[in-house]
Formats: sequence, C-alpha cells, structure tokens
Amino acid sequence: MTNKILILFYIIISTSFFSCSSSANDDDGEEIIDDSITEINYTVSSKVISNPERGFMHSWSVPSEGTPLNLVTLKSLTNENVTIILRLYYLDAFKDSALSDTQLNLIKTDFERLREAGIKCVLRFAYNSNETHTDASLNIIETHLDQLKPIFEDNADVIAFVQAGFIGSWGEWYYTTNNLTTLENKKAVVNKLLEVLPKEIKIQLRTPLYKQEVFNYTSAIGVDVGYETSDIARVGFHNDCFLASVDDYGTYNNVTIEKNYVSQEALFVPTGGETCPPSGVPTASCATADTEMSLLKWTYLNLDYYGPVLNVWRNNNCFTDFQKELGYRLVLKSSSFKKEASLNGTFEINTVIDNVGFAPVYNKKNTFLIFKSTVDGTTYKKALNFDIRKVIPAVNYELQETVSLSGIPSGNYELLLKIEDQYEIISDRPEYSIQLANTNTWDSTEGVNKLLHTLTIN
Repeated sequence: MTNKILILFYIIISTSFFSCSSSANDDDGEEIIDDSITEINYTVSSKVISNPERGFMHSWSVPSEGTPLNLVTLKSLTNENVTIILRLYYLDAFKDSALSDTQLNLIKTDFERLREAGIKCVLRFAYNSNETHTDASLNIIETHLDQLKPIFEDNADVIAFVQAGFIGSWGEWYYTTNNLTTLENKKAVVNKLLEVLPKEIKIQLRTPLYKQEVFNYTSAIGVDVGYETSDIARVGFHNDCFLASVDDYGTYNNVTIEKNYVSQEALFVPTGGETCPPSGVPTASCATADTEMSLLKWTYLNLDYYGPVLNVWRNNNCFTDFQKELGYRLVLKSSSFKKEASLNGTFEINTVIDNVGFAPVYNKKNTFLIFKSTVDGTTYKKALNFDIRKVIPAVNYELQETVSLSGIPSGNYELLLKIEDQYEIISDRPEYSIQLANTNTWDSTEGVNKLLHTLTIN
C-alpha cells in the first residue's frame, strides 16, 4: 500500500513539473513566471535590419542647378536596406556670387523627396571636383552658408550629419586656391557651420588632427561634454580613404594615438566615409575591416566607392555582417515586469539592452513606453527619461524607470517600446523609428517594439 502511494505521488509531481515547464516557454522568448513577476528572455534576430542614420549608403553628387534626387530611386533603397545617402552639391557656378534661387530650390526639393521616401542624408558642399580647379573665398563660403541656414532649419529632420566640405577640391580640405587651409580659415569655416546648423546636427571633419587644431585640445571628450550641444561635442570625423594605406592617405599623422583618440570620441560623435584604392597595403580582409570599424565605431560607409574593396568583403561573406553592424544594432536581452499594477499607481520597467553594432546612436531620440489595450487597441503613451545614445557597443544597458499609470483605465495592456525621431514632423513615421534586433517584436505598421508582456491594471 505504501509503495502504491509513493508511485502515485511521483506521478503527480512529474505531471506538475512538465506542465509548469511547458507553460514557461513561448515562441517569442522564454518566460519564467512566479506569483507576481514575469521574466522574459528575448530571441536575437539574425536579419539585416534597416534603421535610420546608419549603414551602407549611396553617394550622389549634383552640379550647380542640376537635377533633383529621383523619388522612385529613393523609395527603392528599402530593397537594399539603405536608409542614408551622401548628397554632395557642387557650387562651381557660384564661386564669385550668391547662390541662385534655382540652386536653393534644388536643395529644398531634395529634402522634400528624402522625407517622402523615409531617407536621411549626409550633406557636403564643394566648389570643384578636380584638384587643378579653384575653390571659393571665405567671404563667399560664409555668404552661402547664411543663405542655406533657413533651409537647414526647415529640414533638420532629414539631415543625419554634415561633412564640413567647402574647402578645396571635393570639399576635402586640400588643394585650396584661396588659402583656406590655414588654421584661422579652418576655424572660421567650422564656426560658421556650427552657427548656421541647428544645434542638434553634428558635423564631420576630414581628419582628427583638424578637430584638435580647431579646438586646441588633444584628450578626447567624455560623458560630461559628449551628450551636450557645445561646439566641441558636435564635431566628428569622416575618412574618405579608409583602410587604403598605413595612414589612410594622410588621414592620420600619429596613427596609433589618433585612432585611439577617435575611438574614444566616437562614443559621442560620428565616424563614417568611404574606402579608396589601397596603396602600400593589401586590400583589407574581413577581419581587418571588422577590427578597424569596431575600434573607430563606424556608422556609415559608401556603397559606390571603392568597388574592389567592397567586392572582397562580398566574396568572403562578411558584407552582410557589416550591413548589420555598421552604426548601432540594439538588442533586447531580458525584461522583468510585474504582472499586475494598481489603477493610477506606477509601473517599473526593468529591461536589459545590448548594442552589438560598431557605434552608438548619435542623434537624440524620444523613447516611450506604450500601453495598448488588448480589448480595443487604445494606446497610452508615457515618455521615458531613457537616452538611447548611452547604449554603447558591447556594454549591457539596464533600463530601469518608474512610469506613472495616471490616466490609464483598468484593463489588460500589451507593452510596447517606441524609439522615435526627435523631430515631430517625422516622429510618427515607422521608417524613422528604431527597430530592435529581435524576433517577433517589431510592428512595422506602428514603428514600435513589442516587449512581449501583458500588464493587468486593477
């Protein structure tokens, strides 16, 4: 009799164990449930994800008073997972005069089409595309920037970054015919750019030494400065001969020291550019490119130049990896949520986010916790203090905040995380919201990330 009782006891215990184990698993992530708290472990996606202000980009230049961007072409970029382009305006017809209305309208039209297509741009202006041709005087440059200021202000939402440009051939701060590469004139161009651009927009200089000279410093900025809008916190770097020689065609003077400096600064300001024909070094392997882009925190890279380097990566199966890793790639790792909350009470969000990309987010975003009724779909949006820029590569970020539930009726609510653009004109556009790199979490219609939890408000 005793043995029969023991056998029955083991059967009951075993049945209960397997039942609990089965209910603790979910197609979207493992859930371990106790009486009041749900623990969620999210599944990482292996897909290439299109997110704003990062990734491989196309580069399109246009002559003075030329043809605007093609809207159909811009819209087709989604097929390539491209969300950003370099737009280079050659102002060769205006080296001695103000910009014409036709030129200004060309730029305005481009911005309108970028916005309609859900794309952002990196801007550059130059006065020639040949090392033997002339550039413009400082006075003309400043006049042109004054003319461009209202256009920058009206279209800041679709400007990712601005390469300093204006000086020398291709706007690369070399081959000047107007003595513009003196420290005094370089400072003048940088200061004018920072003056006419909205404070939220960062510019990029061609070499790290240029920034150090302009601001008269050598130690990289830190968190006390990096997330603010002072002039020094708004200047990053572009390298147009990445991986092309020992010093990247003169990009660096003291290579090791300056790369370490860029690596530290790039926690706060962007690095991007293009490759060019290698000289004195082999074409960069996948491993070399990965190491360099990780160190220097590369955010974007030109798809159109230099082709043979890009083809090496394609042929060695790392191009897709770089599509994923350029810029930021944010991943939900886990969450711990209460299952119930009181009406007009508070709710604690406890979520761990990782950044498996090369770089952080550089432009400020607005983040919201959204409560969506499971009955009728009504949503309630609560702003978080969370600064997405602080989710830096290879460091788990613990998002812990207390959210007021005031104004939300009792009921059951799906929890969603929305990371939207700071500019209201595009804040509701899913193309400009950040998608987290997880499976079964992205709602492409609303541009929100599902946290895979339902909260009951009593």
